[in-house]
Amino acid sequence: MAKNEMVMSMPVEFAAELKKAVPPERLLINEPMSNHTTFRIGGPADYLAFPASLQEVARLLDIVQHFNVPVTVLGNGSNVLVLDRGIRGLVVKFGPEMGYVRHDGTTVFAGAGALLADVSQYAAEFNLTGFEFAIGIPGSIGGAVFMNAGAYEGEMGQVVDAVTAVCGNSLLRRFTREDLQFGYRHSVFQENGCIVCEVELALCDGEDATIRVRLDDYTTKRHSKQPIEMPSAGSTFKRPQGHYAGTLIEQAGLKGTRVGGAQVSTKHAGFIINAGGATAQDVLALISKVQDSVYKQFGVSLHPEVRVLGEE
Repeated sequence: MAKNEMVMSMPVEFAAELKKAVPPERLLINEPMSNHTTFRIGGPADYLAFPASLQEVARLLDIVQHFNVPVTVLGNGSNVLVLDRGIRGLVVKFGPEMGYVRHDGTTVFAGAGALLADVSQYAAEFNLTGFEFAIGIPGSIGGAVFMNAGAYEGEMGQVVDAVTAVCGNSLLRRFTREDLQFGYRHSVFQENGCIVCEVELALCDGEDATIRVRLDDYTTKRHSKQPIEMPSAGSTFKRPQGHYAGTLIEQAGLKGTRVGGAQVSTKHAGFIINAGGATAQDVLALISKVQDSVYKQFGVSLHPEVRVLGEE
């Protein structure tokens, strides 16, 4: 498929409606997704929109449903691998206007585009505890809810009290904790097609010194143990029951293993990094190689945590 073939095959009315929904400076056409993912990998999105409000999200969802065009929601671009031919249809990525954070008592309200590190620091500023674990997760809070992201024995399902999302037909719905169906790296939003727009966190009053020590500890651990200086999507594999993926990969002698520009990190074997010019196919081939080797040596199946989006 030629780069412009999908865009040109869409109804002219579709593009016209998108341009009515968001201003031109927040609507990109044939935009390389390598510019918008932490892996720095990915072909072009037909359309990439940056909504600034719940109303714009609802309008965009109405448009794609009316024209039967696929929609992909992207958080901070972490934990995803966009394939080399890019993403067909519309990609929605929240603009800075949807990155707000505020609180009322011990409840923190965050727009889906807010970065986890910023929300964690905000909570600490007001001596609210319970969200320190998120300081080192390189994603947005909307994406973190979608994946039930976690670190350092904490995860989103422990602190999320409610979520406001846009569903079909401009329906604005508030999901309570019981509705969210949190599981290991899972939430109800992986099945229901609704778009997370605002997250409510139920935190607790804490002591400033204790919170700061915990934040500093987690930050130090991340900088010393994870390859944050290199492009990656975060942890590549889910934790297999009774094991740690990184430990198994290291014990299999795979640290530093490369396929093209993709490499198993020499700093932490649980990360596949873009060592320079990596394609999505390089990453997928390396994932497969790691899975095969670990299974042959230890009989343990590794399953990717990274979401694969788009066309090969």
